[in-house]
Amino acid sequence: MKFLIQRVKSASCTVDDQITGQIAQGFLVLIGISDTDTKELADKMIKKLLGLRIFEDANGKTNLSLADIQGQLLLISQFTLYADCRKGNRPSFIRAGKPDTAKELYAYIINVCKAQVPVVEQGIFGADMQISLINDGPFTVMLDSAELFA
Repeated sequence: MKFLIQRVKSASCTVDDQITGQIAQGFLVLIGISDTDTKELADKMIKKLLGLRIFEDANGKTNLSLADIQGQLLLISQFTLYADCRKGNRPSFIRAGKPDTAKELYAYIINVCKAQVPVVEQGIFGADMQISLINDGPFTVMLDSAELFA
């Protein structure tokens, strides 16, 4: 499982000219799911995500978590995080999760986050989404379960 986390001042997701999710300050999280991922692994990734202290405190140090700043979440499914570009110029996505499995786990992640964060917005799984954001920093962090929990 991979979470690409962008600290944002604001972000939104649009599908067919309709906004499906929109947040103010917080995290835009692109979520990649593989076939070997589980709910237990998702729980560990969510705990790490929500515990990240990457917002600045009064002294300009990255010392505050999402909860500390009352931040919001925009969660977007992103199978292309599993692109394999080692051979040729066309990426392979063979390591990305099958749609049914990934959709179920994506919904699980959204529900767990909604139980812990007051504002959680989302994209539409499998849709052609346009993501807009004002990156804060920019500050981008990749959480990869293969590196964190191997």
